[in-house]
Amino acid sequence: MITRLPYKDINQTLAGIHRQVCDSLDYCANEMPVYKDPVNMFYSLKKMIRYHNDPPGVELLQTVPTLFENNFWKIPGAGDCDCFSILILAMCAVHGWHKQRIVLCGRSKRAPVHIFTQVFYKGEWITLDLTRPLHNSHRKYKYYQHLPC
Repeated sequence: MITRLPYKDINQTLAGIHRQVCDSLDYCANEMPVYKDPVNMFYSLKKMIRYHNDPPGVELLQTVPTLFENNFWKIPGAGDCDCFSILILAMCAVHGWHKQRIVLCGRSKRAPVHIFTQVFYKGEWITLDLTRPLHNSHRKYKYYQHLPC
């Protein structure tokens, strides 16, 4: 399922992300690979995705099956940071890695421009930002907000 909303605010986006994660769990459990740890998962998923900005003025949120099978661009794996966060959150959940958080970042609290995920695994928070080449890396922003999932 693709949710296309005129961008309203971050609360609307976060609610949409939650819905898309819930709608992705069965697909992730039944159709996606099983991974031994979040880092292995990160590098495998990196090979499956391709970054595309949302259309102007639209917040495009995709479930995992939509991301890979019938997305807005008709390119398997095409999405942006919030689509990739949905993928990571759903995949972590089906693997039993339930202590997760979303990280919003940007120039100010009122204007987040990027989102990524972290998972607590074996005593440490691991950053899983699929827009970056390496796990535990993220872009430098002035403002960060961690939101538990």
